[in-house]
Order: sequence, then C-alpha cells, then structure tokens
Amino acid sequence: MKQNIFSREHIISELPQVKKWDVIVIGGGATGLGVALDSATRGYKTLLLEQVDYAKGTSSRSTKLVHGGVRYLAQGDIDLVKEALHERGLLARNAPHLVKNQNFVIPNYRWWEGIYYTIGLKAYDFLAGKLSLGKSKHINKTKTVARLSTLRQKGLYGGVVYKDGQFDDSRLATNIAQTCIENGATLLNHFKVTDLIQDNQKQIIGVEAKDIETDVNYTFSSDLVINATGVFTDEILRMENAQAKKSIVPSQGVHLVFDKSFLPGDDAIMIPKTDDGRVLFAVPWHDKVLVGTTDTNLDDHSLEPQAQEQEIEFILKTFNNYINKKVTRADVRSIFAGLRPLAAPKDSSEKTKEISRSHKVIVSETGLITITGGKWTTYRRMAQDTINKAISLKKLPNKKCQTEHLEIHGAMPTENRENHMYIYGTDQKGIASLIEEDASLGEKLHPRLPFLKAEVIWAVRYEMARTVEDVLARRVRALFLDAAAARDMTAEVARLIASELNRDEVWKLNQIEEFTKLADHYSIEGNRVTN
Repeated sequence: MKQNIFSREHIISELPQVKKWDVIVIGGGATGLGVALDSATRGYKTLLLEQVDYAKGTSSRSTKLVHGGVRYLAQGDIDLVKEALHERGLLARNAPHLVKNQNFVIPNYRWWEGIYYTIGLKAYDFLAGKLSLGKSKHINKTKTVARLSTLRQKGLYGGVVYKDGQFDDSRLATNIAQTCIENGATLLNHFKVTDLIQDNQKQIIGVEAKDIETDVNYTFSSDLVINATGVFTDEILRMENAQAKKSIVPSQGVHLVFDKSFLPGDDAIMIPKTDDGRVLFAVPWHDKVLVGTTDTNLDDHSLEPQAQEQEIEFILKTFNNYINKKVTRADVRSIFAGLRPLAAPKDSSEKTKEISRSHKVIVSETGLITITGGKWTTYRRMAQDTINKAISLKKLPNKKCQTEHLEIHGAMPTENRENHMYIYGTDQKGIASLIEEDASLGEKLHPRLPFLKAEVIWAVRYEMARTVEDVLARRVRALFLDAAAARDMTAEVARLIASELNRDEVWKLNQIEEFTKLADHYSIEGNRVTN
C-alpha cells in the first residue's frame, strides 16, 4: 500500500533520519509556509513547526483579498502596490482554484468621486502590467444599482468598477503546506517550539520543541532558524534575549459575516473612506457576505482575539450607511478578529494606518532571522527575500528561487464556482472516491451549509487536521460562515475524527466541549459577554 506522505505518524517516524536541518522555520501561517516552500523547492532540508494549526492566527482571519492595496496607492506607496500587484497575478496563476477575479464597485456619492477614483484606478491597472486582472471603468447610477441592488440610491451619482483578487486564506495555507511536503519539506502542526538552542558563542544552533499531542520533547539542529511567527515574533525573540525590546504592535481587524441577501449578485463593495478614514469592504464569500475591516491598536495579543464593541458598531453603522436593506446584530452569522503584526512605531506620532505594511527581514546577532510585516498577497515574495537574505549571509549555498511559476497543490483552472467543492481543485476526485466507498459520507453536516462528511475524513487523512477546530474553522470554513451551524455540527465532526484517528470517548467529549466554547466567541452574543 502506498505511504500517505501527509500522515503525522509517517512524518514523525522519519524525523530521526535527519541529524541536521538546513532550515528550521518557526510558524505555520502565510509567511512561515511561504518560507518553507521557497526553501524546500530550492533543495534545502527544511523543517517547519507550528504551535497550533496552519493559519490558526492572522492567516485565516483576513479580508480574503489578493490585492495590490488601493489604499497604499492613495498614500503614494507605489513600490509596495506594484510588488503586490505582481504577486497577485502570480497567485492567480499558481492557485487558480482558490483565487478568483473579483469585481469591486466604489459607489460615488459626490459628483467628483467618479473622476477621482477612475483616474486613481487607471494607475492601479497600469501598475499591474501584464498580470492585470482587467480594466477599471466608470459606470452611471443605473448600472451601479443594477449591479448592487441593495445599495442606497439617495445621493448616488454612479460607481467605479475595478478588478482585484478574492480567495480563501486558510484553504490556501493548507494547500501550500501540502505543496511543501510534496517538495520534500517536513511540516508538523500542533508542535510548539519551546526554546532556541545557542552555542558558547551565543549563535543559534537549533530549537527545542514539544509535540502537543504526545507531550514528547524533541531537539532539532540547524545553523539557520527563521522566526515567522507574526504577532508572536517577540516571544521567540525573548527566547534569544530575555531583554529584547518590543518589535511588534498588534493591530486588530474585525469582520462580520451576513447572509448573501444583504449583498446579492457577484460584485463586492469598496468604501474608500469611512468616517475615521479607513477602508471598508463588503465581499461575497462562500455564499455569504463578509464585511470589514477595522484597524485597532492593541497592547496585547492572543490566539483568539475578540472583537471590541466599538468595532462591531463601527462595521454595522458604516455598512448600513451604504445599503437600503439594513443589517442588525441579529443578522450576524459569524464574527471574527485577526491581528496584523505591524512594526512597533518609533514614537507615539505614528498611527497604525500609517505604519508601513511592507515586510522586513531582521537578522539578530545570534544569527536568528526574523521576517515580519507584509500581507497574504506578498507571501511568496516575502519568502524569497528571507531565503535570499540567508544566502547572502552564507548560511545556505546559493540556489535560485523556484516558486514564481510553481503550481500550488490542487491547482486547476476553475470557472464554475457554483458547487462549493471547487476549492479542492484536483482533490475533488479523491473526495468523490471516499463517497463512492461509503455513501453516508456524501451527507451534509448541516442543512444551512454545504459541507459534507467526506470533507472531514479528507481533512484528517490528507490535510493534517487533528481537531474539530482544525476542520470546522480552517479546512471547511463553517465557523467563519455560520457559528451557530458550526456549533451544531460539533458532535458529528468529533465522532468522524475520533473514528479516523482511533481516539477514545474522553477525547471526543473534550473536543466537543472545547469547540462549543470557541464557537460561542464567534457569535454576536458570545462576543458581547467578553467585552
């Protein structure tokens, strides 16, 4: 029987075969996964360790946009926009099953906005060059209303349509993790780095880590350790130096999810300037509409950040300013918060929306390389810059980057997105064969959502999911689409996982209790309690 390369047991059994790794990556979000992929495809022996699950933090909580950043264009950051637009084009080619060409409409409620935004977006189109997703254009009031039937018509002059990318963030993370393994990397989630190992010269020579599932401790050797832990960057830096200064300020972004009836059709809305100068998006996503985001500086961070009351009110009020079918708190299907790892400001005059979103590669005296900042769209370029930096420091032999035209696991051209299974790309056949073997796996997990029992088995067997949360939050997106429905699925999903992983009744009951508690935080009532 062919060995399943994604099996945790198989991956752990092969660990002793490597005495010393070329590269150890800490962190399994967009950045860490990108670095591991870049490293493995250049031929370096690569190990990635993630303390919880791939994309558990910020990387599953984005606005689901693959974009150049219209806002940064307005701020005059041309280089950042140009780089992001190039990467947007590559990502659309390399993961066409997950990245969709999305129309956005900027509604114009002042006479001059049509001219202003048309000119700005023509520049945006131009910067995309050969990798453009299509041209922007001005449309009149009638056409704007025809495209956005729930849009407030009072005072409306027209709209500007432009193209950007839209995607499923944690599905892409899962597929990148699979691509890493297919290219020879060793990846382990639920595997926490507990310390950095230094030699007598205070140079890093490896890490200590713990398998969270078994409590077994491991020591891994490498002269190159890369810290790609996002908002947890400072925790790793303090392992190296207990007195390390704060380098990251977490900025929180909150999203509310509503039924599609509040924004029917295929177009997204982009509101370029809200009351406090932020950008707000309302984006169709998996037959729902996702509205966000906020930008709130926090002093602290956690794996499960909570939306603040003023953030919820801000999104409800701003969205209602632009639509005639008003949303209420009761209409919120799910609410989630993510943290952006922004570079700590040099002084109090810097505001979060002005702190640069571009990435930084930092080299410590110990040889630790830290990659911070950036965004999902530029994950590949961030990884390339990080590995190139290691090469320039003579920590790795010089080998050329291979990821620019590398297809991500599951890649296939996808026009029809009516059936939710499109996100699996080429893996759809594998899931279909599971249902052929056992017809009961073709049953839906909940009447309000399209997800099937077969997807749970697939997630555990081939996508490294280990818990109910891994499945319902990040392999299928139930928790982010409809928290109450996700809660209703818990017992059945726990039963399916327990059966696949040979877990006992105690494990199953613990999983049900943990996920039920978590799902409460994604509902508006549960969120209110915590504020």
